[in-house]
Amino acid sequence: MHLHPVAGSGENPGMRCLGIDYGTRRIGLSYGDDLGVATPLPAIIEAAPEKRWASLVAMIAQRRATDLVLGYPLNMDDTAGPKAKEAEALAVRLREEFGLPVHLVDERLTSYEAESTIAKAKRRDVRASGLIDSRAATLILQDFLDQKQTPPALGTE
Repeated sequence: MHLHPVAGSGENPGMRCLGIDYGTRRIGLSYGDDLGVATPLPAIIEAAPEKRWASLVAMIAQRRATDLVLGYPLNMDDTAGPKAKEAEALAVRLREEFGLPVHLVDERLTSYEAESTIAKAKRRDVRASGLIDSRAATLILQDFLDQKQTPPALGTE
């Protein structure tokens, strides 16, 4: 299955972004569009990697994504470790399979920030549900959308 971004100028009025916090056990997801607001989607929590991939493919098609925004887990010293290399490989696979732009966004501390809003006693159960992963995907996508939405300069309206 191949999806293509909506044709148009650099300012794509039909932008539909899928935020992805990729993990080996769960894939957190979020959605954002021209409004510039990222909202969490249910995480993909299937145990088998091929089922997780099939669910991701289905979500990309269902949301008619024009852009994929993938968390890029750099080390705190800005180096790309093994997890960042996995994200780079996933970005290539997504780009080749769907023909969509894939934006790598620094995700350092997003899972920590997402988890910090949940009571410690509930974190284990909540983590298994994928809620933290989707909250992290929402933070990643919101960061991307905030960078795309630059307010107009005074006197230009």
